[in-house]
Order: sequence, then structure tokens, then C-alpha cells
Amino acid sequence: MIDTRELKTRYDEIKKNISDRYMNVDLDQIVADQDRRAALLLEVEDLRAQRNANAAKMKGKLEPEVRAALIAEGKALKEKLAEKEADFAQLDETFQKEVSTIPNYAHPDAPVGKEDKDSLAVKFHLEPKRFPFKAKDHVQLGEELDLLDFDNGAKVAGQKFYYIKNQAVILQMALERYAMDIVLRHGFTPFITPDIAKEEVLQGIGFNPRGEESNIYTIEGTGTCLVGTAEITLGGYYQNCIIEKKDLPIRMTGLSHCFRREAGGAGQYSKGLYRVHQFSKLEMFIYCLPEDSDRYHQEILSIEEEIFSGLGLAYRVVDTATGDLGAPAYRKFDIEAWMPGRGDEGEYGEVTSTSNCTDYQARSLNIRYRDDDGKLKFVHMLNGTAVALSRAMVAIMENYQNEDGSISIPEALVPYTGFSTIERK
Repeated sequence: MIDTRELKTRYDEIKKNISDRYMNVDLDQIVADQDRRAALLLEVEDLRAQRNANAAKMKGKLEPEVRAALIAEGKALKEKLAEKEADFAQLDETFQKEVSTIPNYAHPDAPVGKEDKDSLAVKFHLEPKRFPFKAKDHVQLGEELDLLDFDNGAKVAGQKFYYIKNQAVILQMALERYAMDIVLRHGFTPFITPDIAKEEVLQGIGFNPRGEESNIYTIEGTGTCLVGTAEITLGGYYQNCIIEKKDLPIRMTGLSHCFRREAGGAGQYSKGLYRVHQFSKLEMFIYCLPEDSDRYHQEILSIEEEIFSGLGLAYRVVDTATGDLGAPAYRKFDIEAWMPGRGDEGEYGEVTSTSNCTDYQARSLNIRYRDDDGKLKFVHMLNGTAVALSRAMVAIMENYQNEDGSISIPEALVPYTGFSTIERK
């Protein structure tokens, strides 16, 4: 969440930011509730002071009638205080929920707009692959080469579930280790994270675990959810902790399964492996000092580029428009790889994203460091996809297909796979 002390001092800026993100947040009501909350807190504190003063008077030697009057006064104060504390607790809960709907501030250079088309392509790498034959999509390739089975996945688990088979299993494992090796060279500590997290952690990271618009699978009656990304579990790792300044930055990389409901995720660009309910992903995460977060954001992006350029894939880097930013993100860059099987002539599709969330998540999760002046301050938190294995598989299968229906393996992955081509049996 944002710093609530800034609701009035940066009111116009917050109001504009909400508008630029095309979000529906009643800022006036939140500010009014903040005033009501402050006034009610003063009442509570005044009643506590009166209660303490009454208790102090009771300690002396008193006439019976005086003691009886003080007891009656103390009882009345206790009842009134309990009532006001209950009112405050209810209002405070409402206020905290309201504040959590306010998005993070956006970077001044983030393009303002509502949809994907308003995002800005800031870099292109390689020319898109063109074939002298009609390119197949990864679904057709996967079924013809007996690599993917969507029919039995749907039969066993439902739509948007699948089986990966034969050499594609080795290809996915190769991708996982290839990306891990690159990330480790950049000083990240590896983790295999839980696939479940508490709802309070999801909310702190900025995910909504409930409601029609939620993309999260909740585990009924447990207060927990299946994670949609290791960002959740890596971001919750230091919840309610004070990190030593000398230990920053902390670089973590987490391998996890990811589960997403993908409500409303339909259309031709969502077919096959591109948008599914379960996949595996290697995630990068950094905790750092506030003054360093822009620099580390560029570092994560450069690692993502290293991974995908090393695979010989054409891609573009996109500076995400304000209306397409998640609420916690200050700025977000996507890498979109060229996918020859998309649409009639090929199209770019998102394969990674990296976000600088500044102190937005740290405030909600209470993750701080002690500065040189002895004051506790909130860290900045950043996340980025090293590789979402399912989408990387889409890009590789479609870009490395051959006219005879086989698929070549990118040179960088051959040492990990042990074979250079996937051919028809």
C-alpha cells in the first residue's frame, strides 16, 4: 500500500494516478474515513487516559462513598471505551481495505494508456523468423510429434490442463536449468518455493485471493491459496522482518509451479500452452535500498534479455502502459518473443515481465531495514520472470520448426538436452 500520510499532501497526484490507471477508487471517501478514524482514535486515547486516571485514584485510601463513585465511574468508562474501541476496529478494518485499493505511484516515464496497444516498444532484438513454408503453431507441432496432449489433460483435469510428453519433457527441464545457470551467475540464491501461501501474504503482495475477478485458486476453509507465481512466496519470505542494511541487496530466484484461474482468458492468442491453469516458472526477486531500485530493475530486464537472446529468439521490450500495470507496480517491462504460429502471419507474445514495486509491497508486509541514521525504513521490492517454461516452449517450438515437421533445439540448450532435433517417430 502507499504511505497513508500522503493521502492529503499528494492528493492531486494520487487522484491523477488512479485516473491514468483507469481504476475505480473513491479517494474522497478514503480521505473522509481517514479523518473519521483519526477523530475516533483521539476519543479512544482520551477514554484510556480517563480510565488510567480513575485507576490511579483508586490506589489511595478512600472513603467508602468516594470509592463507590470511582468504581461506578470506572465501570462506565470501561463500557464506553469498549464500545469506542469496537467502533475504531471496524472503521480501521474498512479503512485498511480501502487504502489497499489505491495503486502504487507510476513512474513518470511510464506511457499513459488503457490497453496493450498503448504500451511502448522500446527495443527490438533480431528480425522475426520467416519461413518458406506455412508455419505451424505449437499445438499442431506438439500433437504431430507426440509432445503435447491437451485432450487427455482436459479429460483428467479440465480445460487448459495438459500433458507434456517424450522429448518435450527433456526440453522443459533443459530450459529450466539453462535459465537457472544464467541467474546463478548473476548472484541470485536459488529456492524451490511452496506452491501454497496464506491469503494475507497474497494480499500483501497485491493479489486478490477472492471474488469474481480473482485469478487465484483458493483452498476452501484453510485461509490459503495456490500461488500464481513465486513472487508471492519470495516476497513473503521476509514478512514482518527487519533486514540489515549491509545485507542489501538480497537476490533470490524461485522455482515453483504456478496456478491461475485465467478467468476470461480466451481467444486465439490464448490457445495451447500460452494461457493455461498450471505451469512452472523460474522467478527472480530483489530486496534493495530505495535509491537502488531503478538500477536493479534494469539489471533484471538485462538478465531476461540474456536468457532469450541466448536462445536465438527475436523479441521486443515493451514499457507497459499505466492502465495495464498491476496495482503494486511502479514500472513494468515485458519481453514479447516472436511466435510464428500466432495468427495468420505470426505475432509477438509476452514471455517475461519485470516490475519495480518500490515500497508498496513492503509496507503491506512490514519489511524494513535500519538506515545509517537508526531509522527504520521500508525496502524496495522487485520481481521478474527468468523463464515461464510453457511460454518459452511455445516460442522455441514455433521458431525452430522445420519444413519436414521436426523441431531443432536451440544451440544453447543442446548441452542440457543431449539431442539437437525432435523428429517424427
